[in-house]
Amino acid sequence: QVQLVESGGGLVQAGGSLRLSCAASGRTFSLYTMGWFRQAPGKEREFVAAIASSGGITYYADSVKGRVTISRENGKNTVYLQMNSLKPEDTAVYHCAAGPLVVDGRPDSWGQGTQVTVSS
Repeated sequence: QVQLVESGGGLVQAGGSLRLSCAASGRTFSLYTMGWFRQAPGKEREFVAAIASSGGITYYADSVKGRVTISRENGKNTVYLQMNSLKPEDTAVYHCAAGPLVVDGRPDSWGQGTQVTVSS
């Protein structure tokens, strides 16, 4: 398994932007599909975005499509989530995830999460 540490969360006004980062340990980062999930208070964790190992294929939830971009730098063992036009309903703890079944919601590894709060 790979160890994942997220950063970049914070408080932002509606319409603002944030870029989340997820640093991974291990030499096999480039082999993993990586993804982001989020969990709002009182709600189930939901898929946000994922990116294939090569970075050539990306997946997005309908709720964020057009506002969010996932990317990765395999040389830095890091995956990013650029979020624009943020809405109060984007408020959640955002978790990084890794593994071949990320898109199916069954990753092998999870990060501890970073809080994103969007004020109206």
